[in-house]
Amino acid sequence: MTEPAPRPVLVRGASLLGERTADLLLRDGVVAEVGERGSLAAGDARVVDADGLVALPGLVDLHTHLREPGREDAETVLTGSRAAAAGGFTAVLAMANTSPVTDTAEAAERVLDLGRAAGLVDVQPVGAVTHGLAGEELAELGLMARSRARVRVFSDDGRCVANARVMRRALEYVKAFGGVVSQHAQDPDLAGPASCCHEGELSGRLGLPGWPGVAEEVIVARDVMLARHAGSRVHVAHASTAGTVEVLRWARAQGIAVTAEVTPHHLLLTTDLLSGYDPTFKVNPPLRPDEDVEALRAALADGTIDAVATDHAPHARHDKEHAFVDAAFGMVGLETALPVVATTMVATGRMTWADVARTMSTTPAAIAGLAGHGAALVVGAPANLTLVDPTATRVVDRDASVSRSRNNPWHGRELTGAVRATVLRGRPTLLDGELVDPAVG
Repeated sequence: MTEPAPRPVLVRGASLLGERTADLLLRDGVVAEVGERGSLAAGDARVVDADGLVALPGLVDLHTHLREPGREDAETVLTGSRAAAAGGFTAVLAMANTSPVTDTAEAAERVLDLGRAAGLVDVQPVGAVTHGLAGEELAELGLMARSRARVRVFSDDGRCVANARVMRRALEYVKAFGGVVSQHAQDPDLAGPASCCHEGELSGRLGLPGWPGVAEEVIVARDVMLARHAGSRVHVAHASTAGTVEVLRWARAQGIAVTAEVTPHHLLLTTDLLSGYDPTFKVNPPLRPDEDVEALRAALADGTIDAVATDHAPHARHDKEHAFVDAAFGMVGLETALPVVATTMVATGRMTWADVARTMSTTPAAIAGLAGHGAALVVGAPANLTLVDPTATRVVDRDASVSRSRNNPWHGRELTGAVRATVLRGRPTLLDGELVDPAVG
C-alpha cells in the first residue's frame, strides 16, 4: 500500500543554516518552494512559525544502539526512533551488536522493517563485520549489501576487529560495492574488556583498570595503512584521543580514504567525572583528559574529524546500577546531541550552524551512502528538516526523556539550543518540541 502524501507544510521565517531568512514550502515529500519571508502563500498547508529558529537538513546519526532484538528492556526501535526524532534526527544507523547479531541479510531486513513500522526516522541497519562479532570469520557482507536493507556500513562496534588479516579482507570485500568498515579501535592486548578508565594518575588512584589512549591509536594507525593497501574506505568510530587526531591528519595528508566521528560526550565531558565512581559516566572508549577534549574540538572544527555521532547506548537500570567496574558501558545521547554541540562548539564561536549541518547531517549521510538525507534546503531536495532554537537553554532532566533508558550523563546540566521541530520527507515527527504520531502527522 502506498503511503498517503502528507499535508503540505509551510515553514515561515526560518534562518537557513543561520545565514538567511526564508520561507520553505514542503509538499509531496520535497522542498517545493523557497522564497523570501512572507512571499509564499499558505493555501492548505500547515504553517509552522519559525521566527528566530535555525533550519538545518535533518540530522543523521552514524552510531546508534537501538538494542532490538534482544534487549528491549533497554530500548526498542520504536522508543529509540522517538528519541531520535526528539533530537532532530531523520536517519540513524542501527549498530549490529544486538541479540542475535545483525550479521545476515535477514537480520538486517528485520531491523529495516522495524524502523519503517515505527515511521519516525529512517533506521538504516549496520551489518556486523564478522559472524557473531567474534572477529574470526567475515559475516554475510555481500548478502547484506544486496538485501532490501542495502547495508553499506559494517562494524563490530563494542568489539575491535583486532585481527589484521580479517580487517584487511573486510576492507577489500566492501570496496566492491562502495561500503565502509567502521572500526571500534581498541587493541585488546593494551586495553582488555575490564579496562574502564583513562590510564593515568586518576585510574591508579581510583584503582580502576586503565584504558590507555595508545590502545586506540595503534589500531587507527594500522587500519589507515590497511585501507591504503586495499584502496578502500575505513571509518574511525568514537575517536577519543589527541594521538588519534594526529594519525588522522597524517592519513589525510597521504590521501588515504579515512573518515572519523566524535561523540558529544567526548567533546565536553572529562575523565575527572569518574572520581565519584558514578557508573553513568562509564563509557567505551572512556572519557579522556582536557588535552584530548581540546584536540577533538579543534579537529572537528577544522574538518579532521568529519562527523558527530551519538553512540547512543541505552541500558536498563539493572545493568548500570553496579559498582563502576561491573556496570555496563554506555550513555544515552540522541536527545541531547545537538544541544551539546551547540553549547560546546557554536556558542563558543568554534563552529557555525553551517558547520553543524555539515558534521551532523551532510557528511554523515555521505559516509553512510544515504542519498535521501543531508541535502541542502533547496527546491527539489527531500523535505528532511530540523528547526532549532539557538538561544533556548534548558536543564536536562533524565526522567523527561522519551528513551526507555535513563543512563543520561547530562542530567542536571544546562545546555544551549533546543530542537523545536523535525520533519521527515515533509511529514512532521516533532512540532513545538512534542512528538507527532506518524499516523496523523
